[in-house]
Amino acid sequence: MSFYQRSNAWLGYDRASEMVDTPQEWKAYVRQREEIYNRLLPGYADHSMKSEAMWLLRGRYASGEDIGIRVSPGDICWLDYGQTFNNEMGYQHFGLILSICNRKALVVPVTSNEEMYRKANQRRCPHLMRIGMPEGLRKNSTLFLNDLRYINTARILEKRAHIDTDSELFQEICDRIEDNVFSPLRRARKKS
Repeated sequence: MSFYQRSNAWLGYDRASEMVDTPQEWKAYVRQREEIYNRLLPGYADHSMKSEAMWLLRGRYASGEDIGIRVSPGDICWLDYGQTFNNEMGYQHFGLILSICNRKALVVPVTSNEEMYRKANQRRCPHLMRIGMPEGLRKNSTLFLNDLRYINTARILEKRAHIDTDSELFQEICDRIEDNVFSPLRRARKKS
């Protein structure tokens, strides 16, 4: 399948064609972007194009509510983090929603990478936390506590699982975030 065909599948051809005057214009745009990504980021072209397509489709929305996406704390969603720098969670991955504030979601990225799962909960990797396999997911998963961030909920593609916010696991996640992300800030403030 050509890059042009894949981009139409990601967006839905009707949606893609709404953004340009002619199908030829869209085809030229996709081909140009494909060339750039393949030249500058070999191996990341598909991921980059998917994120760019999401931005083109949903970047104008203030939140997912504008397009019928409703999420709650504890939901584990498939979402697009967008393009990132090295050592950041990017592109399409799961995320655990911790809270909603002003129509944005505070999200902890989730990975099913087996190496990260093995490293999680070791003393030298306090920023990783195993959460097992919550119902709705197909693999054991790990949280990247140090990649916590707010996102526009329009980035969310679908809800796949849920961790009850009253559960021991959710409380442990919040405690680990407080210990590993916010405690260093408190210590630094006390020193100054």
